[in-house]
Amino acid sequence: MEKKSFTFDEIKQKLVNYCVYQDRCHYEVEQKMREFLLIDEAKEDIMLYLLKENFLNEERFTRSYIRGKFYIKHWGKTKIKINLKQKQVPEKLIYKCFEEIDENDYDQTIRKIFDDYYSRQTGLKEYQRKSKTIKYLMNRGFEYERINDILE
Repeated sequence: MEKKSFTFDEIKQKLVNYCVYQDRCHYEVEQKMREFLLIDEAKEDIMLYLLKENFLNEERFTRSYIRGKFYIKHWGKTKIKINLKQKQVPEKLIYKCFEEIDENDYDQTIRKIFDDYYSRQTGLKEYQRKSKTIKYLMNRGFEYERINDILE
């Protein structure tokens, strides 16, 4: 299929729309730019414009990503961190933005997921139910130490 060619301004507008629709990180915008044949200077110009006009804001993206993945998807911090690192978000920024998660909410979520999952494990010995549930929580990205603290 032949690539439709766009003017610089059309591409810029497409990338503005891409950022307005949902918060994006730099990495996602760079990936999106690959759809268009742009020289490096043009890519840089667009990036600077998006940053200057606040269409692109890595911290805002990170904060909303963390809130969404925790409060909506109920992921733990480990899983969130791994996914943000794949999007090339700096680790320092990730840790700074973890303040978006209320520590009490975090503990309550672990407790609730534990209780829900645990109650569905039938026909197993007590220790099997417990270890299976802990494994499930760890796969959701919750830290083993934190899970243990809450269960004690």
